[in-house]
Amino acid sequence: MGTNNVVFLEVIEWFDESGREIVHRIPEEGSGEIKFGAQLIVRESQAAVFFYNGKAIHAFRPGRHTLITANIPILTKILAIPWGATSPLRAETWFANLKTFTNLKWGTRDPVAFRDQELGLLRLRAFGVFNIRIVQPLLLINRLVGTQGMFTTDEIEEYLNQVIVSRFNDHMGEHLDTLTNLPGRYDDLSRGLQTRLQQDFSHFGLALTGLYINAVTPPPEVQKAIDDKSRMSVFDDLNRLLKMKAAMALEKTSESPDGAGSALGMGLGFMMPALFADYFKPDRASAPDSLKCPECGGTVSRDDTFCPQCGHQLIVFSQCLQCGKNLPPNARFCSRCGLRVEEVPSAKRCAACGVENLFDAVYCNHCGEKL
Repeated sequence: MGTNNVVFLEVIEWFDESGREIVHRIPEEGSGEIKFGAQLIVRESQAAVFFYNGKAIHAFRPGRHTLITANIPILTKILAIPWGATSPLRAETWFANLKTFTNLKWGTRDPVAFRDQELGLLRLRAFGVFNIRIVQPLLLINRLVGTQGMFTTDEIEEYLNQVIVSRFNDHMGEHLDTLTNLPGRYDDLSRGLQTRLQQDFSHFGLALTGLYINAVTPPPEVQKAIDDKSRMSVFDDLNRLLKMKAAMALEKTSESPDGAGSALGMGLGFMMPALFADYFKPDRASAPDSLKCPECGGTVSRDDTFCPQCGHQLIVFSQCLQCGKNLPPNARFCSRCGLRVEEVPSAKRCAACGVENLFDAVYCNHCGEKL
């Protein structure tokens, strides 16, 4: 790459061999003397942010770009003699990996409290997987990465796991009354929890592209009570069995060689297209998500720098930790809620057990009481 030389210009590019790096800085050992005319190459699955003299200058999209600095080969070394031949015009380039990071694990390290309307206060364990993707590289660097040389999924997974578990506890308390209604509701709970977590992840420039609940496990004695109750529904299963047998009898009748069987088979043939209509619908889940303005939610193209509807700058420098308002680079107070930018909202303490929770949590993670 030629980042440590006196004469030659740099060609800056980055490849993620591990598949786990979210952000990578060049040069890795700190800032460098990137020269006038250095070439920056950004791949389709990447975005690059150029910092010069400590400030973010520009975010680059895929392609080859020419970097402009005041570092001139050889001449800069001569002029930097008073600083030990080290140029004070420091620059670095951050690469953000825009691919979707899949199969990240989340789960309860300690059982969380859940107040069941039928079974009382329970201690539950839950686990699953989630996927994330960078949507605002500069916001991620400024708020979460800091000055680290590289940032991997291992370093962020533990923190995001704590956020997911806290929101999971709130979501279960609001949308599930008893564990006996849990089977068959995993998809609904996963979608609702993912929607609830979108704002938390957006504070760090991340998008939660998928979240899945693999299992919610109550204590063994509660599992036995649920099994005993499920045995009471055996009569409903017998009713379904009788209906299935009737359907099989109709199928056998349609196969008979007489006229009645042919007529019945023709009727079933007319019903087949309607039965399989859903299988021939186009798959819309695989269509790529359209880009949206973080301020007004309007649709924008990939090459836009400002929103054509509200004029908001699409590169988010910072967000208010309390209300999520997008802030300009030099803001000191939030224009929506008035919170000082450097101020962190205080944690919410449970009145029953005294355990600290997230500032906007609804239910306590320790005792399950409403905050």
